[in-house]
This record gives sequence, structure tokens and C-alpha cells, in this order.
Amino acid sequence: MNDTTASDPTESDPTAVARRVAERRERLGLTEADLAHRAAMAPRYLGHLLQAGPEFDPGGFVRIAAALGLSRQELLEGRADAPPGRGGPGPRPRLLDLTDAECWELVGSHGIGRIGLPVRPGPAVYPVNYVVDHASFAYRTGHGTATAPEPGAEVSFQVDRIDEYLGRGWSVLALGTAQYLDDPEEVRRLDGLPGAAPWAGGDRPCWVRIRCAEISGRRLVTG
Repeated sequence: MNDTTASDPTESDPTAVARRVAERRERLGLTEADLAHRAAMAPRYLGHLLQAGPEFDPGGFVRIAAALGLSRQELLEGRADAPPGRGGPGPRPRLLDLTDAECWELVGSHGIGRIGLPVRPGPAVYPVNYVVDHASFAYRTGHGTATAPEPGAEVSFQVDRIDEYLGRGWSVLALGTAQYLDDPEEVRRLDGLPGAAPWAGGDRPCWVRIRCAEISGRRLVTG
């Protein structure tokens, strides 16, 4: 049995790599001939490499990456901190509605979601790490911070997941009321749950619970 780690399928996808090369080249104001000159290769060979893919000539793609001011990994896999959705849709995409039970199954016991708050001059959305407790979302915040809603405020909470390579994913949206928790025993119990520690750090002693009046979701499937 070969115990080497399998490579990411995006690394050997010539179409995705060629698209990243073209986007970066155009951003730098380079023609294909300019890029070929920088990479010390004939323009015809550059075109052949982009069609054949990284496995054909790994060293050639190292030179292309350097000519574009990128690392090989950035060229083959894209930016690690890029927003999702840059790969485009998958084949024959369609949306399916999720049941309430499927929504709760997908959001799991904890993770990262987005709280939508009714503030002026318009609604504001912030990422927070949450825990799921008794069919509600809960997260920690600090007094007077951006993620601290008014008591009783009508809010939304959204969690999603995107498979960038396959063009699939899901999204869950909950609507409900924000309540601050002041029972010391309940606060201690929530503090001990997996995912309770705030990723943002700092002093965030307040627990906010989103009592869900409605939860809905959709799954994006392809093929």
C-alpha cells in the first residue's frame, strides 16, 4: 500500500490552472508573449503547457509561477485566503430545499456562522463562532461590541459550506430573537461546550442565544 498523501485534485486540473494564469497575467498587464519571455520559454510551448497541465512539466510551471510573482502552490491551488466561488459553477447545478432536521444535522454542534443584526443605517452581518444548544444558536460577545445585539432584537443567523472543487454546497438560515443569558449555571455549562472559546479573543463574557422561530436551508447539487 502506498502511504504517500494524495494530491489535491485541483493541482492537476489544467483548466483551473490556465484560468489562474490568464487572470494573473491580465492583472499584471502582460501578454502571453510577455509571460513566455519572462518564463524563458517559447510562446508556443507556453500554450502547450497550459493545455497539458502541471504534471507534464512541473519545472515549467515553477518558472511560470515565478514570472507571475506567485509561488507554485498559489499558481496550482489558488490563494489560500481567496473568497469561495472563484472556481465557477459545477455541471447542471440545481437547488434542493432542506428539512428542519437536515438543517440541524448540517450545522452540527459548533462552527463558524454569521449573525445578521438590525442596526442603522442598514443590517450588519458579522462572523462568529457558535455552539448549538437545545435547537438554538449561542455565541459569546462583549459589552458594546459590534456583535452585541439589543436584547430581544429580531436577528438572522446563517451557516454554510462550499465545496470549491465540485461546485457544491449548502446554506442554512435561521430567524429568531436574541436573548442574553444571565443564569450562572447555564453560562458555565455553555463555557464548557466544544467550540465555545471565541476565536476573536478578548474579553467576551456575554452569551447570546438565538431562539429560532424559523430555520430553512438549501443544498446546491451538480451533475
